[in-house]
Amino acid sequence: MGDEIEVPEDHPRVHSLRIREKLIKGLEKGIVAKAGLIAHGRGEAFDYILGETTRDFAEEAMKAAIALFLLSNKPVFSVNGNVAALVPREYVELAKIVGAELEVNLFYRTKEREEAIASVLRESGAERVLGVDEEEREVIKEISHMRRFVDRRGIFIADVVFVPLEDGDRTMALRKLGKKVVTIDLNPLSRTAQWAHITIVDNIVRAIPRMIEIAKEMRKMSKEELRKVLEKYSNEKILSKALNTMCERLKELAAKGIILEEVKKYP
Repeated sequence: MGDEIEVPEDHPRVHSLRIREKLIKGLEKGIVAKAGLIAHGRGEAFDYILGETTRDFAEEAMKAAIALFLLSNKPVFSVNGNVAALVPREYVELAKIVGAELEVNLFYRTKEREEAIASVLRESGAERVLGVDEEEREVIKEISHMRRFVDRRGIFIADVVFVPLEDGDRTMALRKLGKKVVTIDLNPLSRTAQWAHITIVDNIVRAIPRMIEIAKEMRKMSKEELRKVLEKYSNEKILSKALNTMCERLKELAAKGIILEEVKKYP
């Protein structure tokens, strides 16, 4: 096991470092794959550009996602290692609010890793975790790697699948199978972001807690009101807004000088 590091409150990157520590601990426990650390770093770079804050276009996508979950007949929340390491309790809570099943689905799949993630979810309040029982396994033929294995009680029959921090080919396959796909992805240019029906361009550690708040309010809405939320939604426009926001922020930073004023005090 690696040495645990206590991140001091006054560290300028305290939140970022705590997220990294969660992932490192997840790796040590067999929950997170090594590639998951790389994927997180890539996403964090986009979060820098966003200003590490939840934007209005992300909120709009969250509301559309909640509306879709609440209107669906069989919503399923897919779980990978990074999700289980970063927001297990919040993810379980959100699934309960919208009546969704939880299913473990991994690219780097081992029985030990499946069980480790399922255990984390159960410890976080999940009453049932799909995707770990080989007797209930079905195959999505459109996928060639290990993520082709799904639970016949979950993703296989789902009409809506939530796939945060996902790889693009499975998102593409799920959409081609006629399933509605929702994702969280800080990179609006990724295949996942492009192929999903609803893309929340935000950091998952901010998005899931906010979605819980939204879901608690929106579950009071009628089906007609929820449908109107979906009718107004355009993922193409949301992705454009995300890219425009990133571009504008980079222009602003470049215009006022990328070097911090505080740095200039020390020649």
